[in-house]
This record gives sequence, C-alpha cells and structure tokens, in this order.
Amino acid sequence: MGSTIVITGASSGFGAMSARALADAGHTVYAGMRDIAGRNATAAKEFDAYAGTAHSVELDVSDQASVDAGIARIVDESGRLDVVIHNAGHMTLGPVEAFTVEQLASVYDTNVLSTQRVNRAALPHLRRQRAGLLIWVGSSSARGGTPPYLGPYFAAKAAEDALAVSYAAEVSRFGIETSIVVPGSFTTGTNHYAHAGHPEDTATRDAYEEVYPGVMDDLLGKQAALTPPDADPAEVAREITRIVGLPRGERPFRVFIDPAQDGAEEVFRIGDRIRRDFYRAVGYESLLSI
Repeated sequence: MGSTIVITGASSGFGAMSARALADAGHTVYAGMRDIAGRNATAAKEFDAYAGTAHSVELDVSDQASVDAGIARIVDESGRLDVVIHNAGHMTLGPVEAFTVEQLASVYDTNVLSTQRVNRAALPHLRRQRAGLLIWVGSSSARGGTPPYLGPYFAAKAAEDALAVSYAAEVSRFGIETSIVVPGSFTTGTNHYAHAGHPEDTATRDAYEEVYPGVMDDLLGKQAALTPPDADPAEVAREITRIVGLPRGERPFRVFIDPAQDGAEEVFRIGDRIRRDFYRAVGYESLLSI
C-alpha cells in the first residue's frame, strides 16, 4: 500500500519531478502549490490529470492559514498523512549587502520558516499515528565549496539543515523518521537560477560591480562547468522516491546527489559523525534512530 505524501513547492523543479515520480510509484501525492487558481493553475491542472493518485493542493508556505487548510484537506480526504517533503525554496543572486533586511527576511521565510509552518500543521497527525517520515530537501551549499553572490540563499539553507537535524532527534520517539536529501548545484533542468531574486539596493549592487566587474556571471559559468554534462536533476526525484519506498528503520539520515562533488559530502559526514558521537556520550544514542 502506498503512502500519503505532501510535498511543498511542487509547481516546478525538484518538487514537480518528485511529485510525479512518487505518483508513478503508487503513492497518493498532494503537490503543494501557491495560487493554484491563478499563477500555478496550469501546473495544478496538469498534475491533477497526471494520475489517479495525484492531487494539487493550495499550500502557500508563507501563510499559516493556507498551510493549515491544506494539511487539513489532505487528512480529511485520505484519513492520514505519512510523509512530509520540505522542498519549497527560493534562490538569490547578488552581493549580500545589496539585499535589504526585508529581502533577507523573505528568503529565510521561504526556505526556513515555511518548514516550521508545515511541521506545526502536519506533525500532530504524524505524532498521533506514531509513524511518519520527514524529508528535507537541503543543499550542498550549506557546507560545500560555494561561490560568492548567493549568500542569503546559502545562509537560509544552512539554517534549514540545522533545523532538520534538531527535529530528527525530537520526533524520533514518536516513530517519525528523518531523511535529509542534499542536491548539488544543478544549473540546468530546473528554474532555480532563472527565478532567483535580485537585490533591491541597486546602488550598492553597482558599487560591487565596479570592483568585481563580471565576477558573478563568470563564477556561475565556472560553477556550471564543474557539473558533468549528463547531470540529471531528476535523480533527486528518484532518490526521494527510493527513500519513501524503503522499509521503516532502513531509511538513511542523509543522502547526496551532487554530480559536481563540491566537497559538501565530506564536511557533512564529519558533522554527522560528531553528532552521533555526542549523542552516545550523553547517553541519548536511541534518539539517532527509531
């Protein structure tokens, strides 16, 4: 029997790919999207027609009322909720100083606070069931070799990862597992870069451009060149689908899909080992797994 799954930010990119891959695997999938009657109407309609177990759901992760209503609809229709996939995110391009405080807060809201809204709506159901799975779509940028000019996004993804790690231990006694999926810098095949936010303070942006002329485009081009030509972002969707399909107790805490091998995996593995050693030292090793 398939799982009932909600995935945020599923109108395009990793979210849309994962929603379809999970539906193909026989799961009941609710693809969370913002404004399914307007901007994302086409994406919602296409997903609703994709399979009998595919459903779009209005889920504006910046609005707690929208999140609450979306999760309530899923539970009302399906009778349960098994898997929550935190995928919604937004990238930025430009020198950090040129982003206003309000812009920075917005980036954190989309990439970090959104997960808290969804968890507060969904976890009560998973806790009552004493079973469930949280999948967090992170980023190698939280630990790997990263270029400048993407600072607000990198900082937000690092914060999301820290939140995921803390949640993993705190929900484990409720029978809720955690897997963190770490994609690398796929520069093609998604709208991540094309839809990136840019700084509102253009005067400061231009001041940096005077001293670093063309650096942003040059670095992004060189970063893209590090990625093998056959890198397929759909591999992220396939890996998420594989994790969901694994038996309880066999799901990995963290997996990497990083064709460019930017060094994040090495650093994450050290950090995760230190975390495990710490939990053993204080006598709470049982919180590392269900």
